[in-house]
This record gives sequence, structure tokens and C-alpha cells, in this order.
Amino acid sequence: MTTTIPKMVRAPVSRTGAEHNLLLMLLSFASSVVLTRLFLELTGYPQLGSGELHIAHVLWGGLFLFASTLIQLIMSNRWVYPLAAVLGGIGVGLFIDEVGKFITATNDYFHPAAAPIIYATFLLTVFVYLQVRKPRTFDERAELYWALETLREVLDHHLEQFEYHDIEARLAKVSEETENPVYRSLSTHLLAFLHSEYVQIVSVEPGWWARAYESMRRWSRRWLTPNRLKAVLIGGMIAVGAWELRDLIQLLLAAQDPEQFRRMVAMWTELGDIASITSIFWFAARVAVEGSVGFLLILASSLLALKRERAGASLAVLTLMFALTAVNLVAFYVDQFSTILTAMIQFVLLVAALLFQRRLELGVSDEDISSR
Repeated sequence: MTTTIPKMVRAPVSRTGAEHNLLLMLLSFASSVVLTRLFLELTGYPQLGSGELHIAHVLWGGLFLFASTLIQLIMSNRWVYPLAAVLGGIGVGLFIDEVGKFITATNDYFHPAAAPIIYATFLLTVFVYLQVRKPRTFDERAELYWALETLREVLDHHLEQFEYHDIEARLAKVSEETENPVYRSLSTHLLAFLHSEYVQIVSVEPGWWARAYESMRRWSRRWLTPNRLKAVLIGGMIAVGAWELRDLIQLLLAAQDPEQFRRMVAMWTELGDIASITSIFWFAARVAVEGSVGFLLILASSLLALKRERAGASLAVLTLMFALTAVNLVAFYVDQFSTILTAMIQFVLLVAALLFQRRLELGVSDEDISSR
């Protein structure tokens, strides 16, 4: 009698908490770039080293990336992954901040293409994060992977109540729905162990970050009623829309007077917005697309004010996503890192618009919130 050896399964399985770790990496990545640029600007771009030596911060980025890789290769503890995510995010930020030196023959740290490349890399990572956050279809093999990984908390005497219930639900679902006898046997035996007296559940006091997050969430539920959120959206979009439209309006008004148009071009040249034929093209493209975004944001705020909430919220979300993904790439090329503040405000407005849209879908009213 011959025994058939099952074929090895190589299908990838996402790690438990992958979206949380990716978020940590994103925050570390963004903070690393912003704080590095701010520090260098405030200190006059100091040089670490003497003579021919110059220890660029790309080397520190490589060190952080190396440390992130090493601890994941050496250690099995679950707390390693959040730490590796933070170290990796800092490392990527320090590395890619010097991309201008890598893409130019003159090692130009301030090359205009550097900021868009950094921003595009960040956006691609955000896209990966959003894909990881998407709900997955039931996969018995993945459920067992996740259950086994979380069971490691038993060995560290750190199994919390929510982790216990998560493991229990996953194993029960595999045991009930799988047709694979190996998976069924494994899930059944693990469930028996989970329900035994040997598994102890610990009560862990939430840290300051968890307490602050919960307090902020309770505050937002209580005070950010649909009407208040709508008012914030209308005011914010009118302000941002007017700011985005300013250059386009000035340009259109100045076009009627050649002398005024010449003075305006001279002013933009003096400010550094226009420095060459190529920069004229990019500046004109930025003015056009930012003006379009400004017009659409004001239109969205008008729809909200006229009580056409669904149309206004949908237009706001689409416009802000277009601004954050496409328009800001041009803006970063022209204005470099001064665009960061604008991007942050747009992101806050996008979150508010998505929250307002979500409450519209659920039919949540001010009376519902005040009665809680």
C-alpha cells in the first residue's frame, strides 16, 4: 500500500495584525521624512563627518532597515512585528528622503522630482494598506494560521479575552465547515486545549495610547453630530476650495491686462514658482488642476448646504481623493515639501467626508446621537 504525499501548499497567507503593523510603518515613514526635512531646515543642513567624509542619513535609514529585518529573522515573539514596522518605516523614510541624490548625476538633494517620488511611494504604501484591510473570504488554511499565531500568547502568559474569543471563533468555523480531515482534526484538538483549564486569560490594563484613542472616539461620537460634521465639511471645503482657486482667479483676471499679467509672472518668477520653460509648464498644470479641485470642493459644499447630502458627500470624497493622489504629485514637484500642510488638511477633510457619508448610509441623525 502506497501513501500519497500531499503536494506542498505555497499560497501566501497574510499575518494577523498586518493592517495594524502597516499603519505603524506608514506613520513612521511619514514622520521620518517630515521630521528629517524640518530638522535639516532648522539647523542649516549640517554635515555629519569631516573632510572627505559625509555620513548621509540614507546610511542611518539602511541601519534601521537592517535592524528591522534582523529582529524578524531572529525572534518569534509577536511584539517583534510592531517594533519591526516602526523601525522599517523610519528606515524607509530616511532612505527615500535622499532620493534626489540617487536620480541625478550631480547628487542634487533638492531636485524637484524628489518630493513627488517620495509622495508617490507613500501613496503606493497606503494602497497596499487599504488592500490588506479589505475583508477576506473564508479560507480554512488562513484561519488555522491566524489561530496558531495568536495561540503563541499562551506561551507568554499574555492571552487576552478578545484574543481568546477570536481564536475560538476561527477554530470553531474551521471545525464546522472544512472538508479536510487534517484541518478538522487539528481545529478540534486545538479547541479542546483552548477550553481546558491550562489556558489562562489575563486582564491587561489599556495603555495611555489606547485610553486616549477611546476617549477621542467617545468625544467624536458625542460631539461630531451629522449636522456639526456637515458644518465642518462645508466650512472646510469652502476655505480649501477658495485657497486652491486663488492662483487661477488671479491669472484669469491678470490675463485681461498685459502689464498686470507681466508683473504677476515676474512675481511668481521672483518667488521661484517659475524658473525655466519646464517649470512654466508644471506651474500652469498645477494652477489648472488646483483650480479645478477648488471649484469642485465649493460645488460639493454648495450641494451640502442645499441639503443634497449624498451628492455633496460623494463629490467631496471623489474630489479629495483626486487631489490627494494626482493633483498633489504636481504640487509637490512645483512647491516641494510646502505642500505637506495642504495634503494633511485635505486628508482630514476626506476622513470627515467619509465619516459623514457612512452616517448617511446608516441613517444616523443628531437625535440618535443625543439619545445615547
